[in-house]
Amino acid sequence: MKDKPTILYDVPGPRARRRNVLLTVLFLVAIAALVWWVVDSLAAKNQLDGTKWDPFFTDPRIWTTYVLPGLQNTVIAAALAMVIALPLGALFGIARLSDHGWVRSAAGTVVEFFRAIPVLILMLFANAAYSEFTDVSPENRPLYAVVTGLVLYNASVLAEVVRAGILALPSGQTDAAKAIGMRKGQTMTYVLLPQSVTAMLPALVSQLVVIVKDTALGGAMLGFSELLASVRPMSANYGANTIASFTIVAVVFVILNFLLTTFASWLEGRLRRGKRSTGAVVGVEAVEELAVPGEHPPGGGDRT
Repeated sequence: MKDKPTILYDVPGPRARRRNVLLTVLFLVAIAALVWWVVDSLAAKNQLDGTKWDPFFTDPRIWTTYVLPGLQNTVIAAALAMVIALPLGALFGIARLSDHGWVRSAAGTVVEFFRAIPVLILMLFANAAYSEFTDVSPENRPLYAVVTGLVLYNASVLAEVVRAGILALPSGQTDAAKAIGMRKGQTMTYVLLPQSVTAMLPALVSQLVVIVKDTALGGAMLGFSELLASVRPMSANYGANTIASFTIVAVVFVILNFLLTTFASWLEGRLRRGKRSTGAVVGVEAVEELAVPGEHPPGGGDRT
């Protein structure tokens, strides 16, 4: 009995199945060979020896001197960037929905300009500007530069997240607010923004995770003593345990971002249980569709 074709594709025949099995086996063999080569290379350089990993379990000084101070600086920089970028991004996102053309144009120009510049370049420019035009001490300058670069870039991205979240709401929300005599500012404050928060949360959390990871750029280029920058002194003082140091730092980053996403998921569930939601969720695709100033989805229109 022949296999019945499905709607989307034809079921593979015997020859296609054998070919797929053969390709799968070859792929698995290639992956296994690559893993073996990596492990063998690391073992040949003594990077997998227990002595390279023991300090992380037997010597608390490696944590108190390198890992925890680096983690503290990472958290400080990321927290400052989040606290500043979130309201700034919301402000520019709302401004891009203004009825006034000059407000939309100005906000759109700022957002698109800083979205187009890599965050590392923003950090380098900020560091040079603080060095040239301010009295910020050399010790604090890397932190200021990292936070400034993160704020400028991520505020522009978050502005698009906010705009997408508001435009994802049904247009009837605005019409109902107008029908009961609410002004534009009241409509935005009391109707649109509260309802769009749950829709924006996934994209907001994704960008907050990016902020945490991008702090490592300051350590690589500006000498900022963040978590990843602790690998070099750890490796130098504990027997060149580079792989072990990178692994521990990577695990700490994973745990930090996992805690952030877990808290956001709990908050999203609490918000959805506490009030009715439109059910809309803003993802990366929705934000990218709004990248060109002045473009709105059908039926969206200006909301402020």
